[in-house]
Amino acid sequence: MASFSSPGEEHTSFMQWSLAQGVEINGVEPARFPGRGLGMVASRDIQANEVMVSVPVSVMLSVDTIPRSFIDLFVDHEIPLQGLLAAFLTHGKPEALKKYSLWKATWPTRQDFEDTMPILWPEKLRVSNSSSSSPVDLTTSSITLPPAASGLWNTFRKRPLVQGYKTKHQNQLAQQEKRLQAAWKGVIAVFPDTDWDTFVYYWLIVNTRCFYYVKPGEEPPEDVNEAMTLVPFADYFNHKDDAQCDVEFDGEKYTFQATKSYEKGEEIYMSYGAHPNDLLLIEYGFFLQENESDTLYLDDIIFRDLTTAEKEELIFQQYYGNYQITPESGPCFRTEVAASMKCMSRRAWQNYIQGRGNAAPNSVKVNSIIRGWIEVYLKEASVTIENLEAMLKAETVDSTISKIKVLIDRWNQIKHLCDETVSKLD
Repeated sequence: MASFSSPGEEHTSFMQWSLAQGVEINGVEPARFPGRGLGMVASRDIQANEVMVSVPVSVMLSVDTIPRSFIDLFVDHEIPLQGLLAAFLTHGKPEALKKYSLWKATWPTRQDFEDTMPILWPEKLRVSNSSSSSPVDLTTSSITLPPAASGLWNTFRKRPLVQGYKTKHQNQLAQQEKRLQAAWKGVIAVFPDTDWDTFVYYWLIVNTRCFYYVKPGEEPPEDVNEAMTLVPFADYFNHKDDAQCDVEFDGEKYTFQATKSYEKGEEIYMSYGAHPNDLLLIEYGFFLQENESDTLYLDDIIFRDLTTAEKEELIFQQYYGNYQITPESGPCFRTEVAASMKCMSRRAWQNYIQGRGNAAPNSVKVNSIIRGWIEVYLKEASVTIENLEAMLKAETVDSTISKIKVLIDRWNQIKHLCDETVSKLD
């Protein structure tokens, strides 16, 4: 059982405020964990199926609880929902924001975000393919973020992608910066004197603490970032991939129910979703040491190995891209399909993927091809770790040293996953 301490008076005051606002708190309380920050622990033994926390809509900070007069300021200006929530926290009238003062006192500081969120890191540690960044010269710059986060590689240059190709879990920093810039454009259209640092702080508060928010009967938006709310007290729950906590929203309240028994003092987690570690790092500023949902994407590597005709065939058969390896399954079926194309006649391959006849690829040849692709990723990991260790030796700023160590830790995870997958293929 992890050691923890009292989180401080401001958290006690906030807990009392939450109760007064109608939040039900049953057998849990916030706690501070050495080296990890805040989390939720059992304040007594909890039985399976007990509701630990229940938060009514009226206490949440959402598009439905922001004053209508504030929302109407943006009627002639497009602003994403995340930007609107951040704009309200930045520019809302003091009497409207006073309600949230005890809650805000428990939030991370700007320094906390600078320490953990790559979007705020020194430029040399967040080189990416973002349109807001300068073109990258690999002869003078080193890529330190993983490819899924940066969209770049140290050991090769990416081939141009097929037009219209999109993937959710790659180019993550660029996607995040694009969302932030869209929010910034919206807020300065109405409040041109907005302070950048203040707005970014609240934008990151929303980004790291939001819950999914769509009322029953409403059509879910295509962009999940347009379905956000902040849920007081529930934002103490830390993330674990296999958390034993059932989370439900019924339109009137969010409830958090234990799905197993907990002992007093045991930390209680919820799941933010089945997210790879690179996404967790970019969006939340942390990653898990053990994550069943961790994923490495081989798209950039495999695309280099495909002819134009092979790409067109994969597009036609709907197997183009999203090639993954995971801790549990190793290479995904889509990856096997792409590798099969490299060692079968086109007719036999088409019969195989369409389930016609007895056509099947030679598994030894398929595994050999996939192994070659993974070895490209292994080379990238080795080169990047070497670059990071050289940076570590030369760095004198403590805060930058800690960030470099985080990146080395992540790249060693990547290397381990590649090694394990190759071992399974052998």
